[in-house]
Amino acid sequence: MYSLKDKRIVVVGVSQQTDKWGYRIFRDLLNAGYSVEGVNPTNGEILGKTIYRNLKAVSPVPEMVITVVPHQITERLIEECNELGIKEIWMQPGSESELAVEKAQSYAIKTTINTCFMVRQGLW
Repeated sequence: MYSLKDKRIVVVGVSQQTDKWGYRIFRDLLNAGYSVEGVNPTNGEILGKTIYRNLKAVSPVPEMVITVVPHQITERLIEECNELGIKEIWMQPGSESELAVEKAQSYAIKTTINTCFMVRQGLW
């Protein structure tokens, strides 16, 4: 059976700061064996992985995006997801907005809100 663990996932909002949710989610997905990349405009490297400036820099194109950013950034990311053909987005609590959800749905992007990816996957 195909699971989320088999998807190429990008966490947008990865942080160098170990107390931030973006860092914790990225770290724990890596430790659990997920195929995960990170995006943060400051790029660099975290946990031995290259961090990309934006979604367009990630190759191959991810199948799913997890947002750990303010809702205004999520709203802009929907446009990038549509341009790149990304068809699934998981908006972590606090990163969603009504506008982001409406935009995603208008592009037929599968959208998950109101639940933590890590809790839903049994990682936390």
